[in-house]
Amino acid sequence: MSPLEEILHRRIAAEGPMTIAEYMATCLGHPRYGYYPTRDPLGAAGDFTTGPEISQMFGELLGLCLAQCWLEQGRPSSFVLAELGPGRGTLMADATRAMRGVPGMLEAARLHLVETSPRLRDEQHRRLAPLMPVWHDSVANLPEAPLYLLANEFFDALPIRQFLRSGEGWCERVVGLAEGRLAFGLTEPAPHGELEHRLADTREGDLVETCAPATGIAEDIGRRIASQGGAALIVDYGSARSLGDTFQAVRRHDKVSPLDAPGTADLTAHVDFGALATAMPCATTTLTPQGVFLERLGITDRARALAARLSGAQLDSHVAAHRRLTHPEEMGSLFKTLGAFPEGAAPPPGLLDT
Repeated sequence: MSPLEEILHRRIAAEGPMTIAEYMATCLGHPRYGYYPTRDPLGAAGDFTTGPEISQMFGELLGLCLAQCWLEQGRPSSFVLAELGPGRGTLMADATRAMRGVPGMLEAARLHLVETSPRLRDEQHRRLAPLMPVWHDSVANLPEAPLYLLANEFFDALPIRQFLRSGEGWCERVVGLAEGRLAFGLTEPAPHGELEHRLADTREGDLVETCAPATGIAEDIGRRIASQGGAALIVDYGSARSLGDTFQAVRRHDKVSPLDAPGTADLTAHVDFGALATAMPCATTTLTPQGVFLERLGITDRARALAARLSGAQLDSHVAAHRRLTHPEEMGSLFKTLGAFPEGAAPPPGLLDT
């Protein structure tokens, strides 16, 4: 039994079963044994790979998308350029390289990164030091200014709670102990005010997931954009509403049980984009598959331009990267994009106003 598993066992024995949210938060964020504080999870040697790590095209196009929003909103002379969960800094490095072609934009930008992992902060500093980034533990600590924000595979790692429909009430799924091992269980059914609206679109035995941290962050982002201007691009896997069990663990690029060796696997759940949009007090776009979004931004033309300088294995890898980002059977349909922007402004390029 690992040290973190021992901690979980002792806590459950003393306090009773914990919510999925409490379990996720402990496994991912424990300062000594948690997943994110103790490793670099990205790449072939890690547990998963994100869009920016697959190809430079991803970050370049998102950067140009934000640049167009900046131009259309009158080129604010000072603004916050932010990323939530910047990983190794690859996305922001590619995005800002593309922004350099837009006169005045980077000169007006103040780079702020929301990151809690010391190890990943070091990686981000290595790539982004010339831009003089400022780090924060929370979105709430970002300065008040026009906000141009990227969040790629950030919301999926926020702690969720799970509820199973039972009559007119809900049983919460929890983590407890059974025969000396971590095991899932259910609480007794009870009404939950935050799920009252889901009684209309669910039936007996349906499972829904909620994520209070996600809606709180979305509300903060939307408030800033509504009052000061800017735009946000949120890219993640998920759907327009939560339905079904999407809680999962990935280790070495393979799915494993979320209860297996806690602290050694990435824990995530699909994003409820409808809940994010509802929480934002600004305009939002229709939810758009990642592949469609990137194609609208011109990824195929960019891919052809890059391919002209490649051959052999490099060309094969480049073609595979384009397919992985856009094809419906790869990341193209599973991953979605939601944009946020001020009422009365144009939506971010590649996305449609609701």
